[in-house]
Amino acid sequence: MTTPKLRTAGLRLPFTEEAPRTPQAPATFLPGQYPAVRMRRTRAADWLRRLVAEARLSADDLIWPVFVHEGPQGREPVPSMPGVWRLSIPALIDAVGEAAALGVRAVALFPVVPPERKSPAGDEAWRPDNLCNRAVRALKKAVPGVGIICDVALDPYTSHGHDGLVRDGRVLNDETVEVLCRQALAEAEAGVDVIAPSDMMDGRVGRL
Repeated sequence: MTTPKLRTAGLRLPFTEEAPRTPQAPATFLPGQYPAVRMRRTRAADWLRRLVAEARLSADDLIWPVFVHEGPQGREPVPSMPGVWRLSIPALIDAVGEAAALGVRAVALFPVVPPERKSPAGDEAWRPDNLCNRAVRALKKAVPGVGIICDVALDPYTSHGHDGLVRDGRVLNDETVEVLCRQALAEAEAGVDVIAPSDMMDGRVGRL
């Protein structure tokens, strides 16, 4: 008895007399597979496991954005965002501790850089002892179980307000990427858990 010759929409089906079965090629590693990708990195800390857990919404899924400033006042309101405050480092530690007690285990820090610390080149961004890095170290010491996320971008640090270095009215993409790498390294050395580039420079994620 022979297998009938089947056709569907003009296409021959596999495993008939006209399409004999052939051995399957052995599996090969593709880009993106182990060891190039190591998913263990998302299981390294309790806050991170909670953050990437499946299919439920709770405080574990929240990231609290916090503005930290150098001012003498512990809390300073942001007029354009009612209910939002700029916090000094001591006030930040207290607030993040309270948030952690409520179940919020990740915060994103955004520094309010004083005008005198800004420059066309944004040098303050990679200074090891800048406001953001001091806040990271203080939080890691006081509230070690909370994950800290920091922005990677130059706009808080440049006097012209752009995310990159500017020359003759043009943003210098590649030169900016190298500066962003220095900023990210300074943040990592301070103890940040996640860097979050928001600068929109071409190629910066791969370079970082």
